[in-house]
Amino acid sequence: MTTKSVIRIQAAVIKFLTYLTGILYLQFIAIGCSTPSSEIKTTSLVSETTNNLTENILPFWENYTPDPNGGFYGTVLNDGTPIPEAPKGCVLNARILWTFSNAYMHFENEAYLELANRAQEYFLAHFIDEEFGGTYWVVQADGTPLDDQKQCYGIAFAIYGLGAHYQATGNHESLQQAISLYHTLEEKAFDPLNGGYIESFTRDWKTPKRYGYDGTGVAAKTMNTHLHLLEAYSQLYKVWPDSGLKSQLRGLVDVFLEKIIDQKRWHQNLFLTREWENLEQIDSYGHDVELSWLLTEATELIQEETLIKQTKDIALKLVDTQMQEGRNPDGSLLYERRNGEIEGNLSWWPQAESVIAFFNAWQISGDEKYLDAAITTWEWIKNNLVDTEYGGWYGGLESDEQPIIGQPKVSLWKCPYHNSRMAFELLVRTQKPN
Repeated sequence: MTTKSVIRIQAAVIKFLTYLTGILYLQFIAIGCSTPSSEIKTTSLVSETTNNLTENILPFWENYTPDPNGGFYGTVLNDGTPIPEAPKGCVLNARILWTFSNAYMHFENEAYLELANRAQEYFLAHFIDEEFGGTYWVVQADGTPLDDQKQCYGIAFAIYGLGAHYQATGNHESLQQAISLYHTLEEKAFDPLNGGYIESFTRDWKTPKRYGYDGTGVAAKTMNTHLHLLEAYSQLYKVWPDSGLKSQLRGLVDVFLEKIIDQKRWHQNLFLTREWENLEQIDSYGHDVELSWLLTEATELIQEETLIKQTKDIALKLVDTQMQEGRNPDGSLLYERRNGEIEGNLSWWPQAESVIAFFNAWQISGDEKYLDAAITTWEWIKNNLVDTEYGGWYGGLESDEQPIIGQPKVSLWKCPYHNSRMAFELLVRTQKPN
């Protein structure tokens, strides 16, 4: 029996037992750092996050987001009310594709397969630019292009989602489209002189009037796009172990180690010039913890022992810094610090990334303080972000610590990705074979 089959069977058992008894009987397999105490804690954490995934997150997206006219709604309000005329974003649709592909891969639920295929078909039909290559950033509600600029961030997520769809279903069209998008990025966006990838282009791959989708639009390169290229290339390499792709994945790791991570502060530089000069002083706590585990995932795929050890050490430094500087006593993680001032509310996605990062740090070090931190953050999520009335998660908290109910649950940036990935990661990490 294959590892993939084992994971699917174990995941199905987890869901069944959790539903019946609320108790997860899971064979806990870690990397030599477990104790009776940590096994009990981990069993409970995986049980609760898996249950939240299957009984809260996925049902919201299954019940409220499919658009009868094709694909998925671009905006859905907090109570599940759709905005049928809302535009549809590349990032949202690629993340939906990734989420339901993984849901089917782990649980073999035919409803998840149907949604994954729905997402794949719509994405290929409406987001792929057949003439110039790459993907459109935003389409109208009817699927016609609205913003046809080429954002490498969006193309990265297209590779990520299509790669996952192939992994889950064996659909070769998804794999070939993912490979084609990879080659397009390498041809059009890769900077052979300075390393890394240029942020964005016009539809026909010329220099845009402004770079990117956020910031001041002057950054030719950004941390965030490289972060998601790292995870996209890692996903693609899992299903297509091409030597050229491996070399470019290794190059992305080097870019983080040498250009993006400031090893004096243990934060990433967010907005950069083509030559990697930092343009703004921002500490993004959520992105820093997210990188900590994505970096170790990438190097484990590359399989260079010295590099693996180096990135594990860096992962712990990144996590320790964010815990010290950005984490509240209740377990929540601040959004960012800009020029010395805290900005942003307690947003949903850094909390989910914190749980994975802390768990990864525990698996690396064996220090149970990281496992306890993951549990504490999950408890904060349960108490503050999980919507028990309509399903899904709130986008964050207001300044009075009440959930933000005026913010849509579905939008260009509010997707079933960080929170579902948290549950998938914990599930896989506790079911690794010996």
